[in-house]
Amino acid sequence: MQLIPGPKVRRRTRRFGRSLRRCESGLALTEFAFALPILLTLGLVGMEVAWLTLAHLKVSNIAMMTADNASRVRDSIDEGNITELFLGATLAGQSMNFASRGRIILYSIEPNAANTRQWIRWQRCTGSKAVNPTYGRPKTAAGANIVNGTEIYANDRFTPATNPSSETGATATAIGPTGNQIAAASGTAVIMAEVHYDYQPLLAGNMLGNITISRVAAFNVRQRTNQSITNGARVTPASCG
Repeated sequence: MQLIPGPKVRRRTRRFGRSLRRCESGLALTEFAFALPILLTLGLVGMEVAWLTLAHLKVSNIAMMTADNASRVRDSIDEGNITELFLGATLAGQSMNFASRGRIILYSIEPNAANTRQWIRWQRCTGSKAVNPTYGRPKTAAGANIVNGTEIYANDRFTPATNPSSETGATATAIGPTGNQIAAASGTAVIMAEVHYDYQPLLAGNMLGNITISRVAAFNVRQRTNQSITNGARVTPASCG
C-alpha cells in the first residue's frame, strides 16, 4: 500500500524547498571554510618571508658594524679591540642566535711596498659556523697560510715578534667579491668583514629551504698609521683556524 502525501503536505514541502533555495545564511561561513586554508598559507608564507628579509638586514648590519668599528680604532689596533667589537656584533645578532649559527671573518688589507698588489696583514674570526675565509688568508714569508692568529706573536702568543706575513708574495690587485673588489690606497688599509649566517626559520619546519645569508662590508681605516695588530690586552687571538 503506497501512501500519497496530501495537498497540504505537498504545499508545505514546496514552500520549504523555495525558502531553502533562497536561504543564504550559511553562505559566508561556507566560503570562509573553503578560503581559510589558502589565507592561512599565504599569511604564514608572508610572515616567513618578512622574517627572512629581517635576517638579511641584520646580517648586513653586522657586517657593516664590524668593519666600521674596526676601521675607526685610532693609532693602533689591539686584540682587546677585536674582542670588544666581536662581542658587540654577537650581541647585535643575539635574537637570531648568531653566535651559534653565524661566522664573522675580519680582514686587514694593505698594499705592498710598491703599491702594485694587495695583501692580508692579519685576519680574525668569531662564530660557531664552520666556514673558511673566502678571500684568502695571511701567509708566512714561506707562503704557508697562517690560521692560528700568530701574525705578530712569538711562540707564547703574547710577545711581539717580527711580522711573519709576506707582502712580497702578494699576487692580488684587489680583494673581495667578484665584480665588487676593493684595494687599499698607499699608506693606509681597508678593513673588510665577511659574514655568513645559517637562516633560522620563524615557524616550525623550513618552508623556504635551507638558506645561508652572506654579506661583505669594507671601510677605509681612519687616523691609524700603524696597521699591525698588537696584544697589550694579553688575550688569546680570535684565530680563524
